[in-house]
Amino acid sequence: MLPIIQVGDVLLSPDILTEHFCCDYEKCKGICCVEGDAGAPVSLDEIGEIEGCLDEIWEDLSAAAQAKIDQQGIAYTDREGDLVTSIVNGKDCVFTCYEDDKCMCALECAFRKGRTSFCKPISCSLYPIREKQLSNGTVALNFHRWEVCKDALAKGNELQMPVWKFLKEPLVRRFGAEWYAELEETVAALEKIGNTID
Repeated sequence: MLPIIQVGDVLLSPDILTEHFCCDYEKCKGICCVEGDAGAPVSLDEIGEIEGCLDEIWEDLSAAAQAKIDQQGIAYTDREGDLVTSIVNGKDCVFTCYEDDKCMCALECAFRKGRTSFCKPISCSLYPIREKQLSNGTVALNFHRWEVCKDALAKGNELQMPVWKFLKEPLVRRFGAEWYAELEETVAALEKIGNTID
């Protein structure tokens, strides 16, 4: 078993290197947008970015989501004290839209079509990695296991796609290209001394 890995000021649980994961939208239909008991973790900066996109995506949202945003805003503090996106019916993210029978993120759809400059909260992009800020300022990254992602685990195993490689783009977005290059060097060094990663 690998120990906790440190890259820069970031601690990674070893299963981020050893577990395989690759989203399989054809099977899961984007269920992570409409399951759970809280919205996606979001920062104050991201709330500002999302508010700047609202006019552009408003018509893509359901009437229930529009009503929830009018009533509560785009985010709230959950029972664990975290700031998260608002949800409808106790589970559906307000930014869920539907395209070709799949649950999609209205924010991401607008971004991919060049209508906005903000994609979606980094917590969504990084999933199944969950980020936690420690009291000493260090960031801890953990692999989150969720039953709705069983198809992603199966596809990841089939493709032999480790979590850290599948999430290269959002990890670079969050921590930078230099940090990711250091992660690659760390993995290579672990493999060289005989630690099995894949």
